[in-house]
Parts: sequence; C-alpha cells; structure tokens
Amino acid sequence: MSSKGYIALFLFVVLGFAGVWRLQQRIDVQQRTVESEDDQVMLRSSKLVKGLSLEYAPLVADIYWTRVVQYFGNKHAGKQVDLRLLWPLLDVTSVLDPHLMPVYHFGSMFLSDAPPRGAGRPDLAVKLLERGLKANQEQWRLYYDLGFVYYFDMKDYSKASAAFYEGSKNPNAYFWMKVMAAKIATEGGSMETSNFLWQDVYNTTNDASVKENALTHLQLLRTQEDCKQIDGAADEYQKQFGRRPERISEMVLSGLLLGEPVDPSGYPYVLSEAGKAEMNPESPLKKKAITSPGS
Repeated sequence: MSSKGYIALFLFVVLGFAGVWRLQQRIDVQQRTVESEDDQVMLRSSKLVKGLSLEYAPLVADIYWTRVVQYFGNKHAGKQVDLRLLWPLLDVTSVLDPHLMPVYHFGSMFLSDAPPRGAGRPDLAVKLLERGLKANQEQWRLYYDLGFVYYFDMKDYSKASAAFYEGSKNPNAYFWMKVMAAKIATEGGSMETSNFLWQDVYNTTNDASVKENALTHLQLLRTQEDCKQIDGAADEYQKQFGRRPERISEMVLSGLLLGEPVDPSGYPYVLSEAGKAEMNPESPLKKKAITSPGS
C-alpha cells in the first residue's frame, strides 16, 4: 500500500471514531436531560438511534448493553424497584444489534424476575425473546429462555411446553428440551399433548434410562385416562341405583364396564372410600407415580 493509502486509511479510522464519539456525546446529553426531568424514558425511538448510529450500530449496541447492565446493577444494589428505563434500553440495544445474544438471555431475566430482583414484566421478556428468535432462528437456547419465562413467571404451561418443544426441533438442541416439553405438558394437565410428547421422546431417544422414563409417563397417563372412564361409569351407576358403587365388580355386573379394568402392569384398579377410581396399592406403577419426577 502506498503512503497515500496509509494516510487515507488513518484518516478514515480517525474520522470513524470521531463520529462514534460525537454520537456518544449526543446520547449522553439526551440521557442526562431525560433523567433530570422524569427518569422515565431514554431515547425511546430505537429507529432514530439506529439511524444516527449508521454503520456503527453494533458498536453503539455494545455501549447500550453496557448501560443496561450498569443500570440494572445500580438499581439492584440500591434496592430500587423502579426499573422503568430497563425496557427502553433493551429495546434500543436489540434494534441496534439484533444478533447480540446476551441481550435476550440476560435481558429477559432482568425483565421477567419479580421485584425486587427484576422488573416484574414477563410480558416484555416474551416480547424481547420473540424478537430475538425472529432475528436468530437458529438459536434454540432462546426457546429455552422463553419456556422458562412462560413456566416460572407466567405459569402458562401450555405455552411453556410449546416453546421447549419448538426449540427441541433444532438438530443442535439438547435432547432434554423435548423431555422438558413433555413434563411441563403433564404438569399443566394437557393429556393429549403430554401423551404425544412422551411418545415422541420414547420413539426418538437412544438412551435406555430416558426411554424407560418416557414409558413410565406414558403408562401413568393411561392410568389417568382409565380412572377417568371408571369414574364416569361410577357416576352412571349412582344415577341408576341411587348410591355410589363400593367395588368395581358392581359396575361390571351391571354392564357399565366390560370386564374388570387393569392398569398397564396388570393390576386391577380399586375404588377409594369416596368411590373414586385409583391404582391398586400393590401395583408397581403406584410407586412410580409417587417417585417419578414430573408425573
């Protein structure tokens, strides 16, 4: 490269950093003005900031992300629960650089955690993570973060299960993403979804212990469905005879059940003192139902 080329390159770098410095000064002035007035917003227009940043948007995003961490840390250290600037800062940062992964992972935690640990805005955490997934479809870990926000902070088991399962479709995702989806569906009481997911786990895993766990859950789901049908027959028996049956054999004799039903391990179901169907105390599945996680 000629001496003129080196000089041109040097000038380009100097002017570039000068442009970033001027932009930083403008942001600092605007931030101080806003904070002195009400501390409510700081450069809410992410499009405006990106327009000002030009080709330096990723660099400015790093600056903003640093401010997010400082802002959250200072508020947390001071035990202040007012985190109203958190979302505007994260909004601008994620628009400036849609591929800055820590923004989505840690930013969603900052937003979703209940006060005083966080902003108590899981809805905004979901919005941030969905933005991240739209820009980074290959990042299956964002589905993990999304699933946990739905599960722990919003108690929406259906959406949590769906998030984990969607993330599990990525060929690079850990297999336990699919297991989490199935367990949460079971916990949320979605019998059809849970059965589908546990069957999928059983069919696709090569791990013997995972396969056995999936089979146990499938069997336990069947016992729940069996007990539901037996209780339905008991309700009909009560309508016909004016009392609750004391034994399942009474429903068999009355024609409401075709034979005495047994669980997947071959043990007959029994009726509780309240007349509700349940697994036989001697059944191996009864013990698994107590000890199996997520059952």
